[in-house]
Amino acid sequence: MNNLIDLESHQQLLVWIGIGSLAVFVISLLTLPWLVAKIPEDYFVPKKRQPTKWKNQHPLVRLLTLIGKNLLGYGLILAGLLMLFLPGQGILTLVTGLLLIDYPGKFRIERKIVRTPTILNGLNWLRAKAKKPPLVV
Repeated sequence: MNNLIDLESHQQLLVWIGIGSLAVFVISLLTLPWLVAKIPEDYFVPKKRQPTKWKNQHPLVRLLTLIGKNLLGYGLILAGLLMLFLPGQGILTLVTGLLLIDYPGKFRIERKIVRTPTILNGLNWLRAKAKKPPLVV
């Protein structure tokens, strides 16, 4: 009887988690080609990351953007971890969160991942669909 009560009390939470999981999945599928097309073709060539255009923004705008991006990233990491045990695209959500947050060595890890032939081929396929030149690594 207790298990039935617990299931009923958490049913609405599970529905919302499922809806959130579906939303993250659909948004990631829709935005991935656009984001890959926005990467400059020589982005992964230098050993150190080049300064972004955000570097020249007003310090308050830059700080708020950085905080928002990192909060979104940590939220996606948390959601991805939950989705490993609940319905949803846990690994995809987790990786998206890791790509959003800032941490030491992130660019080096990104370069290593992009140099994997399967991933590079997939990224360049998406870029070709968007009529963009392939990434140079």
